Amino acid sequence: MIAGDSAAFSVDYLDQLQKALDFIRGGNRFLVVSHVQPDGDAISSTIVVGWLLEQLGKQAVLMNEGKVPVRLQFMDRSAMIINYSHSQPTEKFDRVIAIDCADSRRIGLVSTLFTQDAQLLNIDHHPTNDAFGTANLIRVDAAATVEILYDLIEHGAIPLDKEAATAIYTGLLTDTGGFRYSNTTPRVMHIASRMLAESAPAHFIANLLLEQMTKAQLLVLQRGLSRLLFSDDNKIASLYVTYADMAETGAVGDDLEGLVNYALNVEGVEVGILLKETENGEVKVSMRSAGKVDVSAIAQSFGGGGHVRAAGCKLEHGISEATTFVVNAVREALDK
Repeated sequence: MIAGDSAAFSVDYLDQLQKALDFIRGGNRFLVVSHVQPDGDAISSTIVVGWLLEQLGKQAVLMNEGKVPVRLQFMDRSAMIINYSHSQPTEKFDRVIAIDCADSRRIGLVSTLFTQDAQLLNIDHHPTNDAFGTANLIRVDAAATVEILYDLIEHGAIPLDKEAATAIYTGLLTDTGGFRYSNTTPRVMHIASRMLAESAPAHFIANLLLEQMTKAQLLVLQRGLSRLLFSDDNKIASLYVTYADMAETGAVGDDLEGLVNYALNVEGVEVGILLKETENGEVKVSMRSAGKVDVSAIAQSFGGGGHVRAAGCKLEHGISEATTFVVNAVREALDK
């Protein structure tokens, strides 16, 4: 299977697709939420679900704990996504669609808006997903959650338009690293081609998300690279960014997008690690693997999650101690 040939899907996955459509058709007003500090796939997926609900005559409230990254605000419906951190509605929702959340904790404080008996549709592609929904639509071999949403749209025979195509293309582009990661399958490229046929502005999106760099991004990159450290055998590379770095350079969270790849992309490195100090002194860890190490398992051991080759977690330790803990865990995994 390359395209949307449903006959090539497993019976279980086809059943999941149908149950997801039944869940949507069975409600009228939905809260659509992704994970805290949403990234490209999360925002794109939120937009696609909002669009899909509109096509089916449903009402949607789009919300995340965290703002839409500036570079993703070119998508029109992004302005409809409420940042719970700045605006906390009192409305409660009994129908929820959670997207791109590896587990229920990733929803964050938006979960306080769920009614006690809320029904939840969980749509995700993370292998660490624990099927926390009333209904679950999970395909761990999908490159991005938008790929699963494309399956859902095809299964429901819902015509695509430029808005949906732009969001799907953006989610694929960001979660495959510009179609460079190993999750770039023939089917991903086929879907991307279909989105181009629906007028997704590929050149504009690629230039905006992959090429352009703010001055703040360049300055914080300079600081991070100055601290790049290697293990004795050069198989582990780590770098860190402090809260002071962010404040002094004027950088924001999405300015760190892709910074961890500078560590991973050094010849011979098996795992790249980026540690970012937050305002409250916690450390957010991003890990990338060249393939020999399952970094999702390491992230899970610290209460995080993700994919085999890309995962993250949060530690309540200082930069130095957090680096030691994570590097030691990676070393243990490499030595197995």
